[in-house]
Amino acid sequence: MTPEELSRTALRALRRAVDAGELTARVPERAHIERPRPGGTGDYATNLALRIAREAGAPPLGIAEILSARLAAEPGIARTDVTGPGFLSITLDDDGGAGLVRRIRDDGERYGHAAADTGALAQLHTPYDPRALVVADATRRLLRFQGVRVRVTCAAAPAKAWQDILGIRVDGHGEPPAPLTTLRPVPAPGSPDPLALGRDAARWALLHPAPHDRPRTGDEHLAQRESNPLFRVRYAHARTRALTRNAADLGFTATPGPLGPDTAAHAAADAPVHPLLSALGDHPTVLATAAHRHAPDRLTRHLVRIADAFLAQAHTVLPLGDEKPSAAHRARLALAEAAGTVLAGGLSLLGISAPAHL
Repeated sequence: MTPEELSRTALRALRRAVDAGELTARVPERAHIERPRPGGTGDYATNLALRIAREAGAPPLGIAEILSARLAAEPGIARTDVTGPGFLSITLDDDGGAGLVRRIRDDGERYGHAAADTGALAQLHTPYDPRALVVADATRRLLRFQGVRVRVTCAAAPAKAWQDILGIRVDGHGEPPAPLTTLRPVPAPGSPDPLALGRDAARWALLHPAPHDRPRTGDEHLAQRESNPLFRVRYAHARTRALTRNAADLGFTATPGPLGPDTAAHAAADAPVHPLLSALGDHPTVLATAAHRHAPDRLTRHLVRIADAFLAQAHTVLPLGDEKPSAAHRARLALAEAAGTVLAGGLSLLGISAPAHL
C-alpha cells in the first residue's frame, strides 16, 4: 500500500465514522501520511485525528481510537496503534512488498499518475530563459499526468536551438492572459552553454538543482561515474533490464513475493520497510507534490533515491555460484523490474531518455 492509497484509506475510515455518527467533522481532501519519526513504530503515521479535533469537538486521543479501530479492519493493514496525544501509527501487512510490486507491474510507467482528467487548467508563464522553459516543460508533463491541463507561455518566442535541443514547446509568447503562475528559477550561467550537453544531460542539469540554486552546466553531467547522479539513475535502470536478461539465461522469471532474509531489507533490525520498497511506495506522493508545487527537482532527487536503493541490493538478485534460483530470487527480480519501470517513467516525465543498455 502506497502513502497515497493509505491517505485514501484513512479518509475512508473517517468518512465511515462520520456516517455512523461516531464523529462530527468535515472530511479533508487529503490525510497527511509520513514515515515514523525516530523512536516511532509501524510503517507509517498520520496526524489526522489531531487535525480534525477542534472541528469535531472531541479530544484527539478519542478520535484516534475510533479511527484506529476502523483502520485495523481495512485490507492491507496489519495493526494500528495510538501514540502520543493522538497520532496513529500504521503497520502494513507483511507481504514482502508483493502487493506494491504487482501494482507497479500492472500500471507500468503510469504508476503514480492520476486516473482521470480533473478538468483543472494551469497557466504557466516564463521569462525568456532556457532553464525556466525546461522547468515549465517538465512541470507541464507532471501536471498533465495528475489530470491537469496546462498552457505554457514565454515572454518571447524561444530560440529555435532551445526547442530543437532541449525539446521544449510553448503555447504562446508575449503577455499571457491572467491568472497565471510565473516560473522564475535562477538562470543557468551563459558559459558553459548547457545546450552543448545534449538534450538528456542538459535537461537534467537544469532540472536537478532547486529553483533557488544556480545550476552547473559543465561536462560533469556527461561523466559515467558514481559522482554523476544522472549516470547513477540511468545506470540503475539499465542494470534492471540486464538482470531480466541474465535471469532469462538462467531459466527463471520474476514473480512478486517475499524477498528473503538475506537482502538489504533486513540489514537493520529496526528497519520497518525495505529501502527500495519504501522509495517505490513514496513515488505517487512525490509525483503529486512535484506537480502541484511546480518543482520537478523533487522528482530528480527521488529518482536518485530509488537508484541508490536499488544499486545497494542489486547484487542479491541473481543466484551465486551453484545456487539454484529460488522464490526469493524471483521476488527480488520482480522488485528490480519494478524499480526499472519507475525509473523509466520518472525520466520520461522529465523529458529524459532511459536506455536499456548503458
